[in-house]
Amino acid sequence: MSNEKGLQEENIRVGTKQTIRMVELGKAIEVYIAEDADSRVTSEVILLCKSVDVKITYVDTMKNLGKACGIDVGAAMVAIVND
Repeated sequence: MSNEKGLQEENIRVGTKQTIRMVELGKAIEVYIAEDADSRVTSEVILLCKSVDVKITYVDTMKNLGKACGIDVGAAMVAIVND
Protein backbone atom coordinates (compact mmCIF):
# COMPACT_ATOMS: atom_id res chain seq x y z
CA MET A 1 0.00 0.00 0.00
CA SER A 2 1.30 3.38 -0.84
CA ASN A 3 -0.17 5.23 2.14
CA GLU A 4 0.73 3.17 5.19
CA LYS A 5 -1.06 5.45 7.64
CA GLY A 6 -4.24 5.70 5.59
CA LEU A 7 -6.14 2.87 7.27
CA GLN A 8 -5.04 3.87 10.75
CA GLU A 9 -7.03 7.07 10.38
CA GLU A 10 -10.20 5.29 9.20
CA ASN A 11 -12.90 3.59 11.24
CA ILE A 12 -11.90 -0.02 10.61
CA ARG A 13 -12.59 -3.57 11.73
CA VAL A 14 -9.70 -6.01 11.33
CA GLY A 15 -10.04 -9.72 10.72
CA THR A 16 -12.27 -12.16 8.92
CA LYS A 17 -15.07 -12.46 11.49
CA GLN A 18 -15.35 -8.71 12.02
CA THR A 19 -15.24 -8.02 8.27
CA ILE A 20 -17.99 -10.54 7.52
CA ARG A 21 -20.12 -9.11 10.31
CA MET A 22 -19.75 -5.53 9.08
CA VAL A 23 -20.61 -6.51 5.49
CA GLU A 24 -23.66 -8.50 6.63
CA LEU A 25 -24.85 -5.58 8.78
CA GLY A 26 -24.47 -3.18 5.85
CA LYS A 27 -21.86 -1.08 7.65
CA ALA A 28 -18.87 -1.88 5.41
CA ILE A 29 -17.97 0.78 2.85
CA GLU A 30 -14.90 -0.97 1.49
CA VAL A 31 -13.03 -4.20 2.22
CA TYR A 32 -9.27 -4.66 1.87
CA ILE A 33 -8.13 -8.23 1.25
CA ALA A 34 -4.54 -9.50 1.34
CA GLU A 35 -3.66 -11.38 -1.85
CA ASP A 36 -1.56 -13.90 0.07
CA ALA A 37 -4.35 -14.81 2.51
CA ASP A 38 -5.80 -18.31 2.32
CA SER A 39 -8.40 -18.44 -0.46
CA ARG A 40 -10.63 -20.65 1.72
CA VAL A 41 -10.90 -17.66 4.04
CA THR A 42 -11.20 -14.90 1.46
CA SER A 43 -13.51 -16.53 -1.10
CA GLU A 44 -16.59 -16.28 1.15
CA VAL A 45 -15.94 -12.60 1.84
CA ILE A 46 -15.33 -11.83 -1.83
CA LEU A 47 -18.67 -13.41 -2.80
CA LEU A 48 -20.44 -11.64 0.05
CA CYS A 49 -19.00 -8.25 -0.92
CA LYS A 50 -19.95 -8.72 -4.56
CA SER A 51 -23.50 -9.73 -3.63
CA VAL A 52 -24.08 -6.53 -1.66
CA ASP A 53 -21.93 -4.28 -3.88
CA VAL A 54 -19.14 -3.47 -1.39
CA LYS A 55 -15.91 -2.31 -3.00
CA ILE A 56 -12.97 -4.71 -2.67
CA THR A 57 -9.37 -3.51 -2.74
CA TYR A 58 -6.53 -6.01 -2.87
CA VAL A 59 -3.27 -5.55 -0.94
CA ASP A 60 -0.16 -7.56 -1.80
CA THR A 61 0.54 -9.17 1.59
CA MET A 62 -1.06 -9.75 4.96
CA LYS A 63 1.99 -8.19 6.58
CA ASN A 64 1.55 -4.95 4.63
CA LEU A 65 -2.18 -4.83 5.37
CA GLY A 66 -1.54 -5.29 9.09
CA LYS A 67 1.13 -2.61 9.01
CA ALA A 68 -1.25 -0.21 7.24
CA CYS A 69 -3.74 -0.80 10.06
CA GLY A 70 -1.14 -0.04 12.70
CA ILE A 71 -0.91 -3.59 14.08
CA ASP A 72 2.19 -5.72 14.49
CA VAL A 73 0.74 -8.85 12.88
CA GLY A 74 -0.60 -9.63 9.44
CA ALA A 75 -4.26 -9.20 8.56
CA ALA A 76 -6.14 -11.22 5.96
CA MET A 77 -8.82 -8.56 5.58
CA VAL A 78 -10.04 -5.24 6.91
CA ALA A 79 -13.37 -3.47 6.56
CA ILE A 80 -13.73 0.29 6.49
CA VAL A 81 -17.04 1.02 8.18
CA ASN A 82 -19.43 3.87 8.73
CA ASP A 83 -20.96 3.85 12.19
